[in-house]
Order: sequence, then C-alpha cells, then structure tokens
Amino acid sequence: MIARFLFSVILFLIISGSAYSQNTFVKRVDFEPGESLESKIHKAARVVPTQEQYEWQKLEMTAFIHFGINTFTGREWGDGTESPEIFNPTQLDARQWVKNLKEAGMKMVIITAKHHDGFCLWPTKTTDHSVASSPWKKGKGDVVKELREACHEFDMKFGVYLSPWDRNAEYYGDSPAYNEFFLNQLTELLTWYGKVDEVWFDGANGEGPNGKKQIYDWDAYYNKIEELQPNAVVAVVGEDVRWVGTETGYGRETEWSVTALAPGARPEMTKIKEERGLNAQSEDLGSRDVIEKADHLFWYPAEVDVSIRPGWFYHEEEDNRVKSLAKMVDIYFNSVGLNSVLLLNIPPDKRGLIHENDVARLKELKSYLDKTFSRNLMAGAAFSQAIQSQTVPADNTFGAAWKTNQIPATAEADLVGTKTFNVILLQEDITKGQRVEKFRVEAYINNQWKSIASSTTIGYKKLLRIPETSASGVRLIIEEARDNAIISNFGLFKAPEILTDPVIRRNKHGEVTIATETSHPAIRYTLNSSEPTASSIEYKGPFLLKDGGTVKARSFINNYEEESGVVTEEFFINKSKWKVIDQSDEYGGYSADKAIDGNTGTMWHTPWQGDVTSHPHYISVDMGEKLKINGFYYAPRAGENKSGTTAKYSFFVSKNGNKWHKVVDHGEFSNIANNPIKQNVEFIKPYKARYFKFVSHEGAFAEDWISMGEIGVMNVR
Repeated sequence: MIARFLFSVILFLIISGSAYSQNTFVKRVDFEPGESLESKIHKAARVVPTQEQYEWQKLEMTAFIHFGINTFTGREWGDGTESPEIFNPTQLDARQWVKNLKEAGMKMVIITAKHHDGFCLWPTKTTDHSVASSPWKKGKGDVVKELREACHEFDMKFGVYLSPWDRNAEYYGDSPAYNEFFLNQLTELLTWYGKVDEVWFDGANGEGPNGKKQIYDWDAYYNKIEELQPNAVVAVVGEDVRWVGTETGYGRETEWSVTALAPGARPEMTKIKEERGLNAQSEDLGSRDVIEKADHLFWYPAEVDVSIRPGWFYHEEEDNRVKSLAKMVDIYFNSVGLNSVLLLNIPPDKRGLIHENDVARLKELKSYLDKTFSRNLMAGAAFSQAIQSQTVPADNTFGAAWKTNQIPATAEADLVGTKTFNVILLQEDITKGQRVEKFRVEAYINNQWKSIASSTTIGYKKLLRIPETSASGVRLIIEEARDNAIISNFGLFKAPEILTDPVIRRNKHGEVTIATETSHPAIRYTLNSSEPTASSIEYKGPFLLKDGGTVKARSFINNYEEESGVVTEEFFINKSKWKVIDQSDEYGGYSADKAIDGNTGTMWHTPWQGDVTSHPHYISVDMGEKLKINGFYYAPRAGENKSGTTAKYSFFVSKNGNKWHKVVDHGEFSNIANNPIKQNVEFIKPYKARYFKFVSHEGAFAEDWISMGEIGVMNVR
C-alpha cells in the first residue's frame, strides 16, 4: 500500500474511541417520516463502514484476472457453445500471476471462475462444461485451486467472480432449477478453497441457450455467502461494494461512500432504488438534495474496474495496446485518489501467463508511485494550532487526526523552508464517517496566500495533482461539511514528470501525424512492425501511408536516456475515394460522411429529439474501387458521452451497389455499453467488394438513434 510510505501529520487532539460507538450508524441509517434535512445530515455524517468494508477500502489496489474460454476464442463474451477442448494453456503458472501482481502493489486477486459462457475454471460437480472436460492437465487441473495456493504463498487476498448469467446451463431461465444449480456452484467455490475475501457478481442478465431470461434468487445467494464466508465483501450486485458506474477507470470528482443508492438486489433494495430512481451510473448519489428525498442511507463505497488492455480477456492483437504509464497513473489518481478502490484487470494469455508487456507496465507503475510517495514534504511542518500526542487505534496508519470545532475551519502549516510539490493528499477518518463537502488548499508564495487546489468530497483518500508549486507554507480550509470534519492525513509530494507515449493519427487522405504531450521529445518510428529504437526513422513531420500499414512509434528525452512505451497503430486503405451513398438519417452537422472522414473526433448522428427515426439504422459506402477485404472496424463516438452506440449489427458487401451479400448476420459488440472501444471484426474469409453497408439493429443503451465515430474496412494487403 502506498500509505506505508506516508508520514502522519498530527494536527490537533481528539478523544479517541470506538469506531462503532453509539454515535454512529454501521452501514445503514433509516429516517423517520417527516424528518428534517438538518437531522438527516447529522445522521449522514455518522454512517460508517463495517469492519470488512473498512479493511477492503484500505486495500486501495486489487487485481482482476479474466481468464477462460474467451482467452482461446478471441471473444469478450462467449455464447456457451464453445467446446472445453479448446481450453489448453501450455504454461499456466498462477504463481507468476500473483508474484507480479504482488510486486506491483496489488493486495487481492479476483478470478473469473465462471464468465457468461458458463465454462468453469474449477472441476465443478454441477456441469461437464469445465476444466475437467478440457485437455489441460488431462482434465485433472483446477485453475481456482492453483490461484488460491499462490495467493496463500504470497500473502495476497483472494476473491472469486461468478457470473449469474450462464449461456451454457440448460436450466437457465427455469428459475428454481437454475437458482439451485447456481447455489451449488457458489457453495463449491466458498467451501473448497479456504477463505474468500471478495465475491464479485456481474450485473449482466441476458438470455440462456433456451432463449429465456432468469429470475435470480439474490436473497438465497447473499444468505449462502453470509453462512459460508461471513467476512467476505460482496461486490457490484452485492451488499458491500458498488460498481462506480463505468469501466473507464475513472471515479466521480464528488464520490460519496454514504449514498441513497440501496445496495444489492434483495426485493427491499430493488424497491428503494426504483423509488429513488438511482443506479450505479447516477452522477449524484449522496448530495444534500439526494439526502433530503431519501428514506435511508447506506455505506456503499465505490470500486473502479478497468482493464490494462482495451479488452477484458487476452487478445494477441492487443499486445501493443497496453495502457501507457501516463494513462495508468491518471487512472490511479482518478480511482484511488477519488475515494475508491481500483480493480485493475490483467488478463493472462493463451500460455496461461501474464504477458511480458503487461508485466513491464505494472513495474513501471509501481516504480512511479514509489518515487511519488516516498517522501512526504509535510514531515516536520509546524502547525499554528497546539500539537498534542494521543493514543490512536492500532489500525490507523496515519496516527492522530485534526477534528474541526467549527465550519469553515483552517489548518495552517509552516513548511520550515521552501518546498516544491505537485501532489496533495488528504484523508478523512472514515471510521467516524465521511463529512467534508467542499475544501480548498492555499500555498504561501512570495509573501501571500494563493489558492492552488479545491474540490468537494475527500473520503478515505483524495489525491490532487497541481502544477509544480514552490511554497513556504500551506493551509487546508474546510469550507463546507456535514459536521465537524475529521482529517486523518495531509500530505505534499513531488511526482516525477512522465514521458508520455506518442499519439499516431491518419487523416482521410492517408497522411500520418505523430505527436506527444511531452515538451521537445525526439520521436522515432518504424513501418516494418519492428520495435522503434533511437536509430529508427526520425519523425520530422506528416508522411503518407495511402495503402495502409503498421506504424510503431516511441518518444525519447534526455538525449535518448529515457524512452516512452511503444505505440502501435494499424491502418488500412485510405478513404480519399470513399463517399456515403445512403443512410437511414442524419442530423445537422453530424452528417453520415463524418463516419468516413478519418477523424474519430467527429461523428455521424441521427436525430435524437423531435421526429426520431428508430432502428434499424444503416450507412452505405462506395469505396471508389474494388478491394479485397477481410473485416471491418467500428469506433464509437469520442468523449465521455457514448449515447447512440451500436450493440447489435449486420454487415453487407457488394460489387455493384445493387446486389448485397450478408457477411455478418446480427453480430454483437459484446460489453460495448461498459467498454465502448474500437471494435475490429474479422470475416471468416475475404471478399472482393466496392460497396459495404453497416446496419445497426439495436443500440447499447436502448435508444432509437445511432451515433458513430468512424467505420472502415480491413483490406488484404
């Protein structure tokens, strides 16, 4: 944990006591009919986590392992028809997984024991669709067991993901029979492998092999966990930990752990959610406006899940698309640094090993965080208020805390000399509740106080990145809070500069540009799929790549002593001859030709208000010449708003624009609602065509309209 490097700043004496005294409400508080907002806020300030939730929050960084049938099919969501015969990792080594994750700073590993395809990574007695029917270890292997043993060896916590949605189970859709089937699987996982620290339930609920949907018995599921693993936290569709609402790796700037969002899926909680109109993706879960309308509040902290690669399962074509160090650091600050726990997915490859590129990135991240938090520049600071010692709980890493006696309140510190920093850390003592609603930090620069940072909630941890600042003093000003704030840590740190990875783009006419945010770097690139080095082609300006190809680039600074990661972009035929010949509809400046302009920053969008055309939507394109194509790609609109994204589609090709051949019939972009990234679809065989048509049958968010950032074909070169 990064926290072990921090030095406690003792600010003011408070009387220590039990975290769960009579003045607190553990996990839940219920309001009386007609209770005033003032009274509700007073109680909201005293909702606290259970001991299990508190221990979970302190983990800060945990690891997800997506591994299974999809690893060998190249899919994100299997359909349940896959043969266990294809599951055959050649070098599976759970120790390699856990050792690297431990060294990266992770504190727990959660494995997809069963994903939506229904394939079980343990030799379950409930179905033949498992490792027992695979050639791996001649059917005698147990991935879950090997991971559990590795976690024990390396002193890592252990969790299991078990998908309620099962696209293979014959009982799925027959609610009583399937619920018994699922409970048997859950029981095996909770009794065969010792202590389980987290149980992760996915919210996906689609059709089974019989075309039916299942009514899950959440009461029975939760009760079984309480019976067999009472100290485990239950996440996502669980009663202890909530999904943050996206799979981008970013939490909310205002992240309340005390929320009106009811946890889990028991009937009572489902009713509360429906009454309040809240879900995990709601932007506001705990403001005063929300509390005023609420009848209950819950301690329901956020978990931020994201993959180190574009996809959740391993895909060989993503080996050079591992997230950059700059992106990983940004994710850390926007998850752990926004009052959440980061659940980072690192998918093993077909060998059964974490790929070398992923391992390298994890090591870079750990090194960067170690360098950032190795020295707290607040150590030795002299505060304006009297400092007194006190006895603190043994599990309070940061020692004493500053409890305000009024709001607004200010803690001012002399740094004893000028200190240079660019990161601010703040923490509340959440064992007493989450209270801060608004604060700012000021620095004493050139004999005057200047505001350098401000935000809303703090919670377990708030990390603020600011421009490099040199100051002789700092002060924390709590501007608004639900009661007297209890600040358990205040730190200043100097984070190293990150050499950002280059960004490679190509326009409609085939012109390639390479750029990076780092000032005055040297950029080298290759066009032959080799790794760029200091002796590769130097980028001096845009160049043409009309017929497509693979561009790899790397940036350098400090006379080539420091280098970025390698960025790879594969381009296909340029679109200079392309034109849209037909489309279902278009709106204003979001014309259909924006989908083929080579710029993912623009988009095609159909009307979303007034007279709205509903699905199916389509776009037909004349490529200007006959090409041999073996696939297509679809990119959702850029930015945070993904409204209009397609989920189900068909794809057609034609030689003359009149007679169409259906290449893909009702295909699916699996999980695109939660992970809206560029989708590459390869055909079973190549086709010669001059025209193509893309048809959107269904949107990812059940909307009538469509949006599209870019669409193109993969030509055979």
